[in-house]
Amino acid sequence: MSSAFIFGLLIALMLTGMPVSIALGLTVLTFMYTMTTVPIEAVALKLFTGIDNFEIMAIPFFIVAGNFLTHGGVARRMIAFATSMIGHWHGGLGLAGVMACALFAAVSGSSPATVVAIGSIILPAMVKQGFPKRFGAGVIATSGALGILIPPSIVMVIFAVATSGSMALDPDGKRVLSASVGQLFMAGVIPGIMLATMLGLTTFYRAWKNNYPRMPKATWRESFQAFIDSFWGLALVIIVMGGIYAGVFTPTEAAAMSAVYAFVIAVFVYKDMSLKDVPKVLLGSASMSAMILYIITNAVLFSFLMTSEQIPQAMTAWIAGSGITWIEFLLFVNILLLVAGNVMEPTSIVLITAPILFPIAVALGIHPVHLGILMTVNMEIGLCHPPVGLNLYVASGIAKMGITELTIATLPWLGTMLVFLVIVTYVPELSLWLPRVLGMLN
Repeated sequence: MSSAFIFGLLIALMLTGMPVSIALGLTVLTFMYTMTTVPIEAVALKLFTGIDNFEIMAIPFFIVAGNFLTHGGVARRMIAFATSMIGHWHGGLGLAGVMACALFAAVSGSSPATVVAIGSIILPAMVKQGFPKRFGAGVIATSGALGILIPPSIVMVIFAVATSGSMALDPDGKRVLSASVGQLFMAGVIPGIMLATMLGLTTFYRAWKNNYPRMPKATWRESFQAFIDSFWGLALVIIVMGGIYAGVFTPTEAAAMSAVYAFVIAVFVYKDMSLKDVPKVLLGSASMSAMILYIITNAVLFSFLMTSEQIPQAMTAWIAGSGITWIEFLLFVNILLLVAGNVMEPTSIVLITAPILFPIAVALGIHPVHLGILMTVNMEIGLCHPPVGLNLYVASGIAKMGITELTIATLPWLGTMLVFLVIVTYVPELSLWLPRVLGMLN
């Protein structure tokens, strides 16, 4: 009854068009006032302690870094480097777009930021060179989703925050801690490279089949010069990932480093921004950070309610007793998350579902890191299909195309992403091998 009331009220409030964050808060308050004896002071305490988390600080820092990189000319130089490397292949600019999105994803952590930064430059160039607008828009809208799979990733940070402090029992009865941000970052490297490769192959095949334009092959000198021009942006990948692995700083400290570094190269190295532009970037970053943190705060309240009512534990016991295997459970998780992607944005989905799915997954022998990567891939796909796919709306604004037309344009790449989802779901070593080799997993 408790579960039915909570989820029924939450869905009803969201169907009214109410923002998810407010719907979460009202659901918690309504239930606690009417059906529990939990003192209401606990709500105020949880609102404060919910975001009193060191790892959460990484989110605004990565947002600031992404905005400086978006406005600071890093994207343009990455596109030039990618074009010099593979622009002479079939569909050269399209392939360069995929590669540039992967490179920018490795420094930004946000999919919409990747679409804006790369798409606003390369899409007009593709149309000018003779590519159909649908082809270019499809490439950018889907490849931009790499922003949350290739580390650093804001969604991975949110997953770690949503499950932080949680412990569950594996099939042998041993306690299992939630995944850390560092583990998730390292786990996302191989799946990210693999998905970028698959999206590139899809782009290459369609370009080859339709004989789309190719660019003249760049000389070694031109390629080297493009690499030198983009070096300062590419170096951020080494600073963030290398620093985390080497133990020089935590993921949150790495986020702070990336924000300062992005500011320095945008203003003082590349000089594509002036100091007068900095307040505007900081204000935009603060606005986006406040929105995400408000969602997190209310989602923490919702998670507190779930825990106090023992709902995750009851679901774990029911699934364990029903004989459902990990294969069937992950199929259910994928369907659930893909459906949720139709009506909610990634932050809300992860914050609501991760605390519930985590103990069940662990009880079935699924590693928390594998679950985190699986959820991230589902969020990528959700960004690329209507009605609330944020990448579609961003790409639509750049390409001046309707959402329906753009959705049709993305179908070949969306199909590729679904195939990749199946692979990453049932081959856990894709996610676990690298952090295990690096000694980050037991």
